Amino acid sequence: MTWLPWLGACLVVLVLTAVGLTAVGDRRWAREVNTLRASLEAGRRDGRPGPDSLPTHYDARELEGLPAPVQRYFRAVLKDGQPIITAVTIDIGGTFNMSAAGEQWKPFTSRQRVVTRRPGFLWDATIAMLPGVRVRVVDSYIAGNGLLHATVQGLFTVARQQGDGDIARGEFMRWFAEALWYPTALLPSQGVFWEAVDDHSANATMVDGPLSLTLLFRFDDAGLIGSFRAEARGGMVGDKLVMAPWEGIWSNYQLRDGVLVPFTGEVAWMRPEGRKPYFIGTVTGLAFEFESGGPAAAVPKAAR
Repeated sequence: MTWLPWLGACLVVLVLTAVGLTAVGDRRWAREVNTLRASLEAGRRDGRPGPDSLPTHYDARELEGLPAPVQRYFRAVLKDGQPIITAVTIDIGGTFNMSAAGEQWKPFTSRQRVVTRRPGFLWDATIAMLPGVRVRVVDSYIAGNGLLHATVQGLFTVARQQGDGDIARGEFMRWFAEALWYPTALLPSQGVFWEAVDDHSANATMVDGPLSLTLLFRFDDAGLIGSFRAEARGGMVGDKLVMAPWEGIWSNYQLRDGVLVPFTGEVAWMRPEGRKPYFIGTVTGLAFEFESGGPAAAVPKAAR
């Protein structure tokens, strides 16, 4: 039994090595996230004077001429005269399907920082794969560039896509689809063009730099947005970015600081083999930042 002390010593070394690697990974990950966050904040335009200054407060008169379901939505979630949301910090927890072909749901926690002028976000998530093993993920859209970076323990990269092409388009699309968490960003005065589809749905189009996106939003009987859909968004399948229809479902609306927002969401890909959900999350914390500028700028005429 003389080998027992040696086995014990080896186990101690392995544990200490794992702890050391985790600490190194945490520090490296924190540096990357902090750098991205600084870039996100540096790109903000809210509160800056200029010829393209946007209104600082919501004026219900800008709803005139909008499709009926869109008008009902804004009247349900916003109060006339409230300041425009310029940023929001959102804590989200839930489960994420790690398999593109099967079912491998793992719990995650995350913090997301969003700015609305210029559109951008940073999602910093931790997915628990096994006891002591974590996947760290950042998803971001900053100054027109998209990034998806996934690592094991913050050290070993397993996926990385970055640039201003399809990856940027996909990340901007995520920001647009999630604008229900910062709904003043969907107003015509903030650059969104709405077009009626029927009594319970409408297309919304938004432009950021060279990117122009259109999403279909569907409204429920309470006037709230219940789902969204894009006909093509790039998603990772293995090491490739594959285009497919993409949709999400919103529910559990709650009032925060006078704004009605959904607290639960499910997102899915529409694959040839059928609908494949991959994200189910619930908001656990939400903090708005509002425009505090001077008098409201002229309100543009609503898109018809």
